[in-house]
Amino acid sequence: MNGQIKEWIAKADGDFVSALREYRARKNPNYDSACFHAQQCIEKYLKAVLIKNRIPFSKGHDLEVLLDRCLAVYPLWEPMRDDMQLLTQYAVQFRYPGESADKEEAGKAVAAMKRSLADIRRAL
Repeated sequence: MNGQIKEWIAKADGDFVSALREYRARKNPNYDSACFHAQQCIEKYLKAVLIKNRIPFSKGHDLEVLLDRCLAVYPLWEPMRDDMQLLTQYAVQFRYPGESADKEEAGKAVAAMKRSLADIRRAL
């Protein structure tokens, strides 16, 4: 595994830990952050998979677009699409005033992140 892929994985793992920490926090949980980091975790893992397979991708946060690129090599990942749709919105939805996530929303984001991780990690 090359150094660039290792860096993407390390960043993704940091987002995984942050998503779980914020979701599980007993004092002052930041559910917005849990949702954001769940999305970021999967985004970075998918980009690591694309780099490993020498599949180009553009900058962006749309997980469905990244999944579509991955499907060329991993067609059995199609069932992840619903989770990718859910997580994609968290790249920006709660970053600004006007909307906030609650514990239920954060739980959905964390669950979607966890469901996708096993297959994605196996690919790396």
